[in-house]
Amino acid sequence: MTKNMMAKALSDFLVEQGVETMDLATYKSHGTDAPVKDYLLRRAFGSWSRVLSAMKKRHPITAVVAPESSPAPKAKPKAPAKKVEKKDVK
Repeated sequence: MTKNMMAKALSDFLVEQGVETMDLATYKSHGTDAPVKDYLLRRAFGSWSRVLSAMKKRHPITAVVAPESSPAPKAKPKAPAKKVEKKDVK
């Protein structure tokens, strides 16, 4: 498996999980669900941070941001404008 194939598999896995990045401990916790073993990735790229940076450069992730549980604050309605009457000055 080439470096490019490993980066693509990792990118697809992260999209499937719905995250943009993942630390090494979390990736290891997925066990056999992970597409590439972590030690193969680290051996090919040198470190986990290099794995992530190479993956982001070669196959960027465009993850959909999940909506927050609380709704966004609504804009306050504007107060009606006061009418100013001009008085005739003589």
